[in-house]
Amino acid sequence: MKTAEEIVAAIKLALPDAKVEAVLNPSPSAQHSLRVVPGDAVAVAGFLREDPQLGLDYCSNATGVDWPDKEITEKVKTTKVVDGVETVVEETVKRVEPGYLEAVYHLFSMKHGPTDPAGPVVLRMRTINRSDQVELPSLTPVWRSAEFQEREIFDLFGIVFTGHPDLRRILMWDGFEDHPMRRDYVDPDDYEYEPTAHDEVLKRAAEQKAHAGVEA
Repeated sequence: MKTAEEIVAAIKLALPDAKVEAVLNPSPSAQHSLRVVPGDAVAVAGFLREDPQLGLDYCSNATGVDWPDKEITEKVKTTKVVDGVETVVEETVKRVEPGYLEAVYHLFSMKHGPTDPAGPVVLRMRTINRSDQVELPSLTPVWRSAEFQEREIFDLFGIVFTGHPDLRRILMWDGFEDHPMRRDYVDPDDYEYEPTAHDEVLKRAAEQKAHAGVEA
């Protein structure tokens, strides 16, 4: 399997305008990845699948990541006039780096199989923020196995996958309003609001007790 840098070079050769970069992982796993801007994601994904040397025809896993706002402290040098003399001073400045949501896909080649076992190739794309601009293009048209997994990401993280064939909740119920895998998610204090398959049975039991003169 090609390195992340080599894959980026191949993408640039086939899709010169595509905005994609290699993200190197300094950890012992050295599992590097490709970050692509959402507008180019479908085209890049199609290339990764159809390129004869890569043949990444199987998406084994797709998941989401929540990156909240982050406060960053930096030291900057500025020029100030002190006692009539320009002096370079070092100041500590704090700024907030806006958070975002990220979709991560792990790709393998079933075509090459054991002859090219290295992998996976990791493809990533991020939303603009975590609130009102959380759309990303669905990659289900490229890898069919991403359909349920993108639904799970939508359900638990709140990423809206445009172009998905059936984007709806898959773990939580339709009336649920939050996304449990967000880092700022707060568990409810009262679980009685949660619908269960036993609600109808409990209702009938209460009616039978009332009919029999037993306090429900």
